[in-house]
Amino acid sequence: MNDDQLPVTQPTTSPPVSSAAKDETALTAPGAAATPRLLFNPPIDIYETTDGLVLYADLPGVTLEGLDLQIQDNRLTLYGRVMKHDPPEAVAVHSEYQVGDFLRSFILSDEVDHDRIQAKLSNGVLRVELPRAPRAKPRRIEVSRE
Repeated sequence: MNDDQLPVTQPTTSPPVSSAAKDETALTAPGAAATPRLLFNPPIDIYETTDGLVLYADLPGVTLEGLDLQIQDNRLTLYGRVMKHDPPEAVAVHSEYQVGDFLRSFILSDEVDHDRIQAKLSNGVLRVELPRAPRAKPRRIEVSRE
């Protein structure tokens, strides 16, 4: 299912993120120091289940300490910081791996129960469960006389 066709969430167009991991644009990530870092748009898979939606994000190199997942004003934002782990005495002879951060944001509909959202990070894959909010049960409204 394409992100544009989600029944419960839709991707946002801001904040600006690169469209591919090879993007050479250097941006400063939110909350980061003034040193510019590459900012990648992580690949996302979203599945619908009987309980709601499950979102999978590929975040290679991100640890639990470097992950920030927030909800504010119906916007789910995930930010993952990757740290370079070169040995201090090593000199790079050839390098293809680019270190940067991951940023992705989605607008959630009112169908998502924000209080029951759960997330797990395992081997660089983030799993976010977005349960449906319970629907209001039909009830009879008592009408009084004036």
